[in-house]
Amino acid sequence: MHLRKRRNSGKIIFICLGLGAVAAAVILGLSFYFSTSTIHELLTSNHELTKAINNLTEEEQIGYATLESQRTDESGRPVSVVRFVQTAVGAPREIVSEQLFEIKGDIVHFDALIVKFPIDSVKAGTHRGLYLWRRIYGENTEPAMGQAIQESGESPERYHALTKSLRLKDRAVFWDAIWSLANEPQRLSEYGITALYGNTVYTKMERGKIYRFKINTSGQIYPEVLNIPN
Repeated sequence: MHLRKRRNSGKIIFICLGLGAVAAAVILGLSFYFSTSTIHELLTSNHELTKAINNLTEEEQIGYATLESQRTDESGRPVSVVRFVQTAVGAPREIVSEQLFEIKGDIVHFDALIVKFPIDSVKAGTHRGLYLWRRIYGENTEPAMGQAIQESGESPERYHALTKSLRLKDRAVFWDAIWSLANEPQRLSEYGITALYGNTVYTKMERGKIYRFKINTSGQIYPEVLNIPN
């Protein structure tokens, strides 16, 4: 009889612990739910974010690249060291990111994700967009094997002002949704937001030249080649 009572007590304790764990999980789940907005809420109800999107300025230059050095490998093929620079929004002389990449070959591809916002959501009645650099690779390298310029889901430094008013969790929600457009170009189409994915710029790079990346009126990126002043 005494042993039986101990067994029942054990069951009661086990049930209480189980219920306690479930309750804790529910509380944590609710806490996460209420502390993180959805992309729908951010795009339709967050006034600070919509204001920042409305205030996006038209850009003409978003960065540049130079060939720092070049050598040949064991097979006699060129290997290029490329300096890639991203400039600030609205301030093409201000550097926000500077990276060095070693690329196989002398023809270099620069892969970008362009996100376009609808005309009726931005001031001046013209399209505005985000220009996110994805990866860089040589002509004999598969794009999927390219080196990341910006990691998917990452908050780009050049657009820090766009989401600085959001909580950290909400920033993650926003940028995860934006970067996902690379694989689902129409994911945010209900908000008029579309992605022009696959805007890859490539050029044969030479020493003594600067390759300045500019944007035309349709949102396409192209390199403007200039001689570096002596």
